[in-house]
Amino acid sequence: MNYLTSEQKKEIFSKYGKSNSDTGSPESQIALFSNRIEHLTKHLQIHKKDFATQRSLLKLVGKRRRLLNYLKDRDIERYRAIVAALGLRR
Repeated sequence: MNYLTSEQKKEIFSKYGKSNSDTGSPESQIALFSNRIEHLTKHLQIHKKDFATQRSLLKLVGKRRRLLNYLKDRDIERYRAIVAALGLRR
């Protein structure tokens, strides 16, 4: 059972990437990780003692953080755009 269908992935890639088949750009990967982080956070609110999922959530947050740092170093405008679009900073 998959929580994200291929159509939903294509929608994320077309919204945040350059096209619906753009799976490699940092923006599309950050958006995909953010979607997965949101899904796992909801799961952990119900299943508080699921420590394996908690660990994978922390690893995902770290991956997203590294991608954001990469994007910030390379192109600050693209970084600001993706942070604003996903609402990561408050």
